[in-house]
Amino acid sequence: MRASLIVLTYNWPEALDRVLAGVAAQARLPDEVIVADDGSGEATRALVGRWAARFPVPLRHVWQEDQGFRAARARNRGIAACRGDYVILIDGDMLLHPAFVADHLAFAERGFFLQGGRIKATAAETARLLAGKRPVFAPWSPADFAAFDGTRRHYAFRAPWLARWKARSRRGGRVMSCNMSFWREDLLRVNGFDERMEGYGAEDRELAARLGNAGVRRRQLKWAALAVHLEHASRAQPDVDDMSLPNNRLFRATLEQRIVRCERGIDAHLAEFAPSTEGS
Repeated sequence: MRASLIVLTYNWPEALDRVLAGVAAQARLPDEVIVADDGSGEATRALVGRWAARFPVPLRHVWQEDQGFRAARARNRGIAACRGDYVILIDGDMLLHPAFVADHLAFAERGFFLQGGRIKATAAETARLLAGKRPVFAPWSPADFAAFDGTRRHYAFRAPWLARWKARSRRGGRVMSCNMSFWREDLLRVNGFDERMEGYGAEDRELAARLGNAGVRRRQLKWAALAVHLEHASRAQPDVDDMSLPNNRLFRATLEQRIVRCERGIDAHLAEFAPSTEGS
């Protein structure tokens, strides 16, 4: 099984530098890494170039013009460009446990996609991590364990046997594209993220709903695939569940109409990234 790791980024090269350092140190390296860039400037391009020259696996930079928050499109372009059988998504502010990739692959199973979480570092801990220090994966990690979208304290350490029990016996977990994984063929079947969704929010939940409509079930990862999220100002709306928001209206339509495949998705980018047939 070939694994592709896709890292979404936007104009935070200092964080991306620490993320790529953690990816390079994985116990089980992905077979390729694609930086899906939502319009960053030259500093990010230069950083990825420096890393690519010495990275232990192929590292590619897939950039799109900055036209506002278009994470759905950026991720779709990364998925279109990747060559792996299995796709792991993270954000460019997630520092990974050394077994992060290995955990996702250990739990990969046909008919399922995986949902991990994030340990939300405090501002002081974020500064320490950006200075090059190692993240802490433990219940005493300097983190905001009360955050509604963060990992709870009792999940903040790695325990594979507990993780397997949780994955088999429980469904649920908040959908967050900062730590998810899928069979690529499942993503192609539903056409990936809906690119009508621009601006913050709901593109990951809507994708999860279409996968569910297609019969692909969600499993949560607890005590496995750990990652520390660097603190930063959020672009989230005050109430991300406000169903009057444009993205949430699309999400509701997917739920109510049992939509499986979106019209504007990965297929718009496949030809651009098709393997070349020229040469030997």
